[in-house]
Amino acid sequence: MTDETPTLAERLRNSPQYWLPAAAITALTHRITRVRAPWLRKPLIRWFIDAYRVNMAEAAEPDPEAYEHFNAFFTRALAAGARPIVAGEDRLCCPVDGAVSQAGALAGERVLQAKGHDYSLTALLGGEPADSAPFAGGCFATLYLSPRDYHRIHMPVDGRLRTMIHVPGRLFSVSPLTTRCIPGLFARNERVVTLWDTAAGPMALVLVGAINVASMETVWAGTITPPLGGTIRRWQYPVEGEGAVHLAKGDELGRFNMGSTVILAFAPGAVGLDASIRAGAPVRLGQTLAQRLVG
Repeated sequence: MTDETPTLAERLRNSPQYWLPAAAITALTHRITRVRAPWLRKPLIRWFIDAYRVNMAEAAEPDPEAYEHFNAFFTRALAAGARPIVAGEDRLCCPVDGAVSQAGALAGERVLQAKGHDYSLTALLGGEPADSAPFAGGCFATLYLSPRDYHRIHMPVDGRLRTMIHVPGRLFSVSPLTTRCIPGLFARNERVVTLWDTAAGPMALVLVGAINVASMETVWAGTITPPLGGTIRRWQYPVEGEGAVHLAKGDELGRFNMGSTVILAFAPGAVGLDASIRAGAPVRLGQTLAQRLVG
């Protein structure tokens, strides 16, 4: 992963994304990845394991032929103990396997995307300034999940869900090249925004969709997309009682049915990102993401 300005050749290679029928391609991917027929399911899973060097020894079910369809394989659970969660109430854990796209301080409410590109946190979170205000001047981390990575998302810190927002949008790729080429990429793609009250203050955790990300889901609401829809949907959650959502550090939060990007934001002075969380660095679920500075 690099911060270099894309060359003209790279821009030209990336330009077809503006006119590709991404929604139709993604809908087809949704159908294909749920086909149970052995003649398609088995060779597709085998090809993927070989092409992306997937380590099945880490999976709770290591037998590729045991999965009912490709999506079940792609969102496979990890074996117990495969990703130890960092101990300590003052430590936040990384929520995913992947690589750091960008991380650091927010410039007011501007989020760094790549060299020469930033975007509005307000736009990312769905357009309401009140949602982004607690994070202005805080810190963020953008974590990219490649096809070979584990695709479940876990809670970085104990927290209570306040709000979930589904924001319809484009379905550009979120590859490192596209991130460098397309301005405001993450605030343009479809996304599921979750806003939390946590032991480390307010936290935003955003699941960003992309081409071939045929579905995003959470553990409390199930599948959020599809359908893609055309209007922003918003859900509020109570503090306690029926419908309340409380998750502990390390609990599963949701998953990508095909891979994408997770973006986190924290309030100013609330946490300090770990030195390992820097652009280009590989990360694994459970390692230290940040240290609490308050609470």
